[in-house]
Amino acid sequence: MDNNANTPHFSQPQRRKAEFIRPPNLLKEKVGTGGIGDDILEKAQTLLENNPVDFAPLAEIYLASLMKGIDRVKARKPSDDPEELIAGVIYPVMQLKANGGMFHYALITSISDRLVQFLEVIENADPDAMEIVTAFHATIRAIILGGMTGHGGKQGDELIDALNDACARYFDKHPERHGVDLDYINRV
Repeated sequence: MDNNANTPHFSQPQRRKAEFIRPPNLLKEKVGTGGIGDDILEKAQTLLENNPVDFAPLAEIYLASLMKGIDRVKARKPSDDPEELIAGVIYPVMQLKANGGMFHYALITSISDRLVQFLEVIENADPDAMEIVTAFHATIRAIILGGMTGHGGKQGDELIDALNDACARYFDKHPERHGVDLDYINRV
C-alpha cells in the first residue's frame, strides 16, 4: 500500500474545503448562558450510547442523495459549475460522516471522512474519480445493509485500506491533472 494513502488528503494539495454550516442555536438563545449540570450531560451521553433509532433509513436517504450527485456529475453539461457538482457529492458524504458515530457506525464516519478528503483535493469530478466515489458508496451501503456497527475490526481496517489504495492509484494514474506537488509529498 502507498504510504501516502493514510495521510491527510492523500498527500495532495487541498483544492476546496468542505463547508461546516453552524445553524443558530435557538435553544441557547432562549435559555441564555450558563453551564449544564453533570447529571444532564450524563443522561444525554447515556441516550446517545443507547440510541435505539435505526440508522439504515437515514443512511439510505444520504446514499440516494450521494448517488444523485454522482449521476449529476456523469450527466454534466459544459455549462455546469464543476465546484457545484463536487459540492453536490460532498454534502451527503458529510452527513454520513456526521451521523455515523451517533448511530454506532464509527466505520461509516471513518470511511466518509476519507471520501471527503478525496473530494477536497481532486481537480475535477472526472469519470475515474466518480468510479472511486461509487466504490465508497457501495462500501458504505454494504456496511449499513450488513449492520456492521462500531469500527468493523479487522474487516473495517481492510475496507479502509482498500479504499485508500484505490485513491492512491487514482493519484498515481492522474498526477498531471491533480496538481500533485512532489515537494509537498516529499515533506510529509
